[in-house]
Amino acid sequence: MKEFNNVIGATGEKQAEEFLKKKGYKILTKNFRCVVGEIDLIAKQKDMVIFIEVKKRETYLFGNPAEAVGKMKQSKIRKAALYYLKQYKLIDSPCRFDVIEIVGENINHIENAF
Repeated sequence: MKEFNNVIGATGEKQAEEFLKKKGYKILTKNFRCVVGEIDLIAKQKDMVIFIEVKKRETYLFGNPAEAVGKMKQSKIRKAALYYLKQYKLIDSPCRFDVIEIVGENINHIENAF
């Protein structure tokens, strides 16, 4: 089951990447991992650094995908984002946290999700 979920996740991240590129975003990093967590996509739009969590599901049977990004997940993403900003000397850059939820082929981009 985990392997199936990994395939779904990778497919969703690719869909999200293409979606963001069409909106004029520049993808800086995919699947950023560090000691404190991981971030699916990191993009830039103008001078804004955007940390994006991608959630894909095949149906709404278990609710909206974005609901799976709870407080604990948000905290890990924030810590990983701070690590990234320090590592790449972008600490003074404005940033935000988005969620892209995908159900089937429908994409919902939630800016400033948390």
